[in-house]
Amino acid sequence: MELKEVKMEYDVLIVGAGLFGLTMAERLANECDKKVLVIDKRNHIGGNCYSEFDSETGIECHKYGAHLFHTSLENVWEYVNQFTKFTNYIHKVYTTHDGIVYPLPINLGTINQFFQAAYTPDEAKVKIAGQAASAPENPQNLAEQGISLIGKPLFDAFIKNYTAKQWQTPAEELSPDIIKRLPVRYNYDNRYFNDTHEGLPVDGYEAWFQNMIDSCGDKIVVRLETDYFTDSEIQRLRDAGILTIYTGPIDRFYDYQFGELKWRSLDLGKEVLDVDDFQGCPVMNYADLEPKYTRIHEFKHFHPERTTGCYAPGSGKTVIVREYSKTWHLGDEPYYPVNTAEDRAVLSKYQDLAASEQNIIFGGRLGEYAYYDMDKTIAAALAKFDEIKNRV
Repeated sequence: MELKEVKMEYDVLIVGAGLFGLTMAERLANECDKKVLVIDKRNHIGGNCYSEFDSETGIECHKYGAHLFHTSLENVWEYVNQFTKFTNYIHKVYTTHDGIVYPLPINLGTINQFFQAAYTPDEAKVKIAGQAASAPENPQNLAEQGISLIGKPLFDAFIKNYTAKQWQTPAEELSPDIIKRLPVRYNYDNRYFNDTHEGLPVDGYEAWFQNMIDSCGDKIVVRLETDYFTDSEIQRLRDAGILTIYTGPIDRFYDYQFGELKWRSLDLGKEVLDVDDFQGCPVMNYADLEPKYTRIHEFKHFHPERTTGCYAPGSGKTVIVREYSKTWHLGDEPYYPVNTAEDRAVLSKYQDLAASEQNIIFGGRLGEYAYYDMDKTIAAALAKFDEIKNRV
């Protein structure tokens, strides 16, 4: 195929079929009437938000760990409701510490259970304030920041060891920014998120993402199991200077010339169990150093509105996933940016190179080396589209 023909076939190349890439593809196709090629190395669309129905039980499982949609951004809520309806699911989490189960986030129920007390909200505030007084005025690490928010006893019980497992690093060596927004409630509200809107896509995440693509008719072409760096046809598109939205790792794009950005990765151990209900809730955290996993997801609890098959009471089957945190190495899936001062310095060098690109736009969690909730990823894509739509 001649370069000229390839360039005419597609107007835009999008690398990565995750939320950022698919949102950009949908907007460019439907709003700008562009022909878009979306590629992804994986064998499915949706990035880390992808879910699939277990072949043995029919239970919908989130392949890359639990993804719960929640937002207070009205433009995002309006946008996503074009492609899926949402259930009324409200996320609640529990944690096991020293053989006892407590509600999260830390609330009046957690406080009273832990201290075997019956504090009123005002009494609990006084109690925690007194225990937090030992923290320095300007916390310099996660441990000091956590103690300043909830006091040392609660921090040691619920945060310290969980954080050590999660980040493979002692809390004293981590940035205080990681925990600055730790919610503490002096009532019995144990809803995990505070957002205006919350729920799960009625027909699953894959159906939601496929609806985005289908809404564009034939203007979006998706090619899976396609590597941006090694595929010969994609190389021809690159050589032709096609406008590219790149959502892969920014350091990989530049062949790691300034070094690798550090991530936290996960191992996920899936099991089908011959019990009706393993833990009685969607997510159970494990706050102590043992066991080694940080939490267990039980996916049938994400959809209590489903009542047939293995979702039915008495089905005798359930699916759980044990989540283990690990240090990322090249070749592992990158999940959460570690984002140390050293990482930020390296990122700045890559961003300087990216700023000089004429036909490459970087975006998304990997392209920006940023931790994004789903709604923030979509919001970033919508904002980026508004920025570029008049010049594509």
